[in-house]
Amino acid sequence: MRSIHNFTLLLLLIISPGVVWSEDLKLSGEDLSHFVATAVANNPELKSSQSRWQMFANKAKQAAALDDPMFMFKLQNMLVREPFVFDKDPQSAKVIGISQQIPFWGKRAIKQEVANFEAESYKWSIEERKLELTRMVKENFYQLWAVDKFLEIVEKNLLILADFVTIAESKYSVGQGVQQDIFKAGLEQSKMLDMQITLKQQRKSLEANLNYLLYRPGDTPVGHIADFTLPQFTLSAEQLNKIALQQRPQIKSLISLTNKGQASHRLAQKEFYPDFNLFFEYMLKDRIATDMITDPGYDMFTVGVTVNLPLQQERRQAMLAESTSETGMAAAELNALKNSISYTINDSIAQLDRRRNLVELYKGGIIPQAEQSLESAVIGYRVSNVDFLTLLDSRITLFTYEREMYDSLAEYMMKLAQLEATVGIDLVSNTSGAMIPQLAIVPERTPKQSPSPVAPVSEHSQHR
Repeated sequence: MRSIHNFTLLLLLIISPGVVWSEDLKLSGEDLSHFVATAVANNPELKSSQSRWQMFANKAKQAAALDDPMFMFKLQNMLVREPFVFDKDPQSAKVIGISQQIPFWGKRAIKQEVANFEAESYKWSIEERKLELTRMVKENFYQLWAVDKFLEIVEKNLLILADFVTIAESKYSVGQGVQQDIFKAGLEQSKMLDMQITLKQQRKSLEANLNYLLYRPGDTPVGHIADFTLPQFTLSAEQLNKIALQQRPQIKSLISLTNKGQASHRLAQKEFYPDFNLFFEYMLKDRIATDMITDPGYDMFTVGVTVNLPLQQERRQAMLAESTSETGMAAAELNALKNSISYTINDSIAQLDRRRNLVELYKGGIIPQAEQSLESAVIGYRVSNVDFLTLLDSRITLFTYEREMYDSLAEYMMKLAQLEATVGIDLVSNTSGAMIPQLAIVPERTPKQSPSPVAPVSEHSQHR
């Protein structure tokens, strides 16, 4: 009776699906949107970028300001033999004055323009960092989900192997089996336990990395992660590329740097013109009435302007060359980024299609057939029609394909996160508020349960 009970339990484990694909099933678990919001709100690197932007924004406010005026006070033409005496010589006087440095017309406005473009580039760098941080959180999230699924199928296979041991012992006890089958099943159990230990360590590492991104204690546990259905979007590579050119923050940052270089070039051209210094002086004189000199002591004033002579042409030519190089560098980086975006979009779409097709192939064809093969092998082993190695091989084949299916599911979502970071918007929920032309999210359909043609086992390694 015990062996019949174990055999029944084994068949239930074999035919139980590895993942539920119903679109209506929503399991409770950790929320990805909460993780992303927490990371964006708390990550110290992002806060550092925000402070850097505020620093340059405040610098931009200073760029167009005039220099402070200069106040002057002096005692003019004083007698050495009688210092601080003003009624002995008509040239002695107290002088006060004020002066103001005024740049050549247009320089102040261009300086502010340069500073504004630089601050703007840092502003878009913050948005780019948010995209990068979101991508890393999502990748970590789906890696955790995949490890949890791997642990689930390891647990299931440990139960299956335990029943293999029971069946092998039962057959050996009645003289229908060999002791080697029991040892072989035990060895497979040990291999599974070794894999379980490794997966648990990987999960702890992924938890620590996620906590690092969220800026919370590294030992904060991450609970169960809910299952999901694969989203599908209908945008073409050309449409995604257009959206990226409009929405990607890094493109906007490089455009700002290009504009900054062009403004710096105009400022360097203005340096060939002189700056002005306006000044006003007022001379306070005392009345003089001596035996030799009589002076009524009328006050006097001086008004004037000084200009610098822009004779250092080599320095100014170097400023022009610097601004030209700065513009060229930013423009080249912008073109390189556009080229990289185009490549990444096309490659990501191809990878997404491949992963989706693999998931559908695994679920609709390979895994059901592998389950049937294992079920048949269990029945055949009980009646001594197949050997124990065939039974183990069927179990390993099913285990491998289940892992690859979960791996493809996680890789699909991670590749989608990378595509979103490349384009600059959330392609699934579109929470950024950006305008997306005819974005349609199609939940994954539930494939029919009828088996489809299965790829040869020798090719399954190519699916990874």
